[in-house]
Amino acid sequence: MPSTAKAPTSHPAWDNLSLTYQPDVAQLDNIKAHLDLVLLSLEALTGLGSEAMLQAAEALDLTDRVGDRVSLWRLRQASPLRKGQGRKRMDVEEARALVMIICHLANQHQELVRRGVTLLEQLTEQNRPPHEAALLGDYLDNFNNMYEERMEDEANPNQLSYLALKLLIDLLFYSAPNGTRRLWVSLMERAK
Repeated sequence: MPSTAKAPTSHPAWDNLSLTYQPDVAQLDNIKAHLDLVLLSLEALTGLGSEAMLQAAEALDLTDRVGDRVSLWRLRQASPLRKGQGRKRMDVEEARALVMIICHLANQHQELVRRGVTLLEQLTEQNRPPHEAALLGDYLDNFNNMYEERMEDEANPNQLSYLALKLLIDLLFYSAPNGTRRLWVSLMERAK
């Protein structure tokens, strides 16, 4: 009888996402939570939804890991920060797939990400609040609303704004050609 185990996806960026150690359950929870927050940030900025994420999975030949809305929803619900979380455990291969999808989408929207970060830098230099720029104001509102709607934790608006702006800056790095490696290393460091 043939094996039903899925072979690792063959993609050049996949090989850059190696492990120096095997994350334990708590570390995988940290990875899941951070990946979900990065996706939330990307959604809040670009308005992307699950369809765009599934198209990215198809373009990257990752449909064996993220093939439909249900599998994507289950992966997102794996975050320990989510309301109703715990429906599925995420494995390392699925984390790799989400890293590649995130960086692919960030790269596709690099101009918007860059514009947001540039506005943030300008307003910071002028000692003005970020929400004064329409793009950043909309992003912060979207992020806060999505976070409150989807996450268990009730963070105060200042904490959420700080998190959203930090994630926006991170997206700029993840949109670069070596973004998958940067995000992967960041996840491994965060998980320790």
